[in-house]
Amino acid sequence: QVQLVESGGGLVQPGESLRLSCASSERFFSTYTMGWFRQVPGEQRELVASLGSGGTTYYADSVKGRFTISRDDAKKMVFLQMNNLKPEDTAVYYCNAVAVDLRASWGRGTQVTVSS
Repeated sequence: QVQLVESGGGLVQPGESLRLSCASSERFFSTYTMGWFRQVPGEQRELVASLGSGGTTYYADSVKGRFTISRDDAKKMVFLQMNNLKPEDTAVYYCNAVAVDLRASWGRGTQVTVSS
C-alpha cells in the first residue's frame, strides 16, 4: 500500500514562510501529477498546487505568486514552498496524486497555522 508522509508544518506569523515536504512510496511516482491539498474543519479538501511529470504547474488563485511546488522524483518527494503566509492559509495540508483514480490513501497531513 502506498504511503504518503507530509511534514514541515507549524505555527508562523503572517508574512512568514514554511516549506512543506511529502514523501511517497508510490512506485510510479515520477509519472504522476502530484498535488498539495488543504482542508479546514467543516470544508472540503481543496487543491492548492500541482506539478506534472512534464513540469506543468497549477496554482489556486488564492496562492498564486506566494506558493511554489517542486518535486524530486529520485527521492519520490514533492515540496511546497509557502511565502508571505496569511491567516487564511491555516489548514491541514496533504499531498496526493491529482488524478482521483491514482490516489493513495490520504496521509495524516501537516498542520499549518498562521496567526499573530
